[in-house]
Amino acid sequence: MTTRSDTGLPFMKMHGLGNDFVVLDARARGVDVTPALVLAVADRRTGVGFDQLAVISQGTADGHLTFYNSDGSASAACGNATRCIARFLMDETGRERLHLTSARGDLHAVDAGGGLTSVNMGQPQLDWRDIPLAEEMDTLELPIEGGPAATGMGNPHCSFFVEDSEAIPLEQFGPRYEHHPLYPERTNVQVASLIGKDHLRMRVWERGVGVTLASGSSSCAVAVAAARRGLTGRKVRIDLDGGTLHVEWREDGVWMTGETMHVFDGVLTDAFLRGIG
Repeated sequence: MTTRSDTGLPFMKMHGLGNDFVVLDARARGVDVTPALVLAVADRRTGVGFDQLAVISQGTADGHLTFYNSDGSASAACGNATRCIARFLMDETGRERLHLTSARGDLHAVDAGGGLTSVNMGQPQLDWRDIPLAEEMDTLELPIEGGPAATGMGNPHCSFFVEDSEAIPLEQFGPRYEHHPLYPERTNVQVASLIGKDHLRMRVWERGVGVTLASGSSSCAVAVAAARRGLTGRKVRIDLDGGTLHVEWREDGVWMTGETMHVFDGVLTDAFLRGIG
C-alpha cells in the first residue's frame, strides 16, 4: 500500500458541528497512513487541516474505521467522524442502517430522519482498568481538584461539572489535565454545566488536538457521568460550541444523534505527497 501515485490521493472534508475531519476512502485503494502524512495533512496552513483523520477500509461489516488525531497519534473512537462517515455510506448505498467496526468494536448507525444521523458508541467503560487509569480508584469522583469523573468510550475522558463552563479558560485548563499522571494514555477533558432539566452546556479539550467545537465521544462520556451522578436522566441534550447533540444511554449502549456535513472532495497532489518525509 502507498500514499503516492501519479494521480494524487483523494480525500473528503467533513464536519460534525464544527468538529472537522479529513476522510480517506481506502476500500478500493490502499492507503499507508504514516504519522508524517497525518501531520502534513493536519496543518491548517500548509495542508488541509482537521481535528481527526479517518480512514474507511473494507471489513467484515459495512466498513472498518480507523482514526488519528491531528498530532499523529491514534484514537480508537471518534463519534462525530463515525456519524459523518455513516451518513456518507448511507447516501452511497441508500440504506438506513449500517454496521461499522473500529478499534472500539461494533458501531451501529441509523438514519434518524430530518438529516440527523445516530450512532451507537457502545457501552461506557467504567472500571479504572478499562479507561484506563494508573491505579485503582472510584471513577465517579477522581482524587483531582474539582472531583471529575472518568469514563472510557474507547478513549479516556475526564469530565468536570462546573457552575459555568463558559468561565473556564480551556486553553490552559485542558492541557493541564490531558497529561495528568492518573491517565497513562492522556485524556480528553470536558467542562460541563447543568443549564436545565436533562440539558447540559459542554466545552471540550481533545487529547492530541486541543480545543474543538464539538466531540461525540466526549458528549457520550459527559452524558454517562451526569447520569451516574444523578444530575440528569439517561437521555440528555448537550450544547457544544459548534451546535447540539442528543445522547441517550440505553441498555445496548450510548446513542448519539446530530447533524453532519460533507463539505467538499479534494485530491492531495503528488507534489504535496512527495514533500512528506
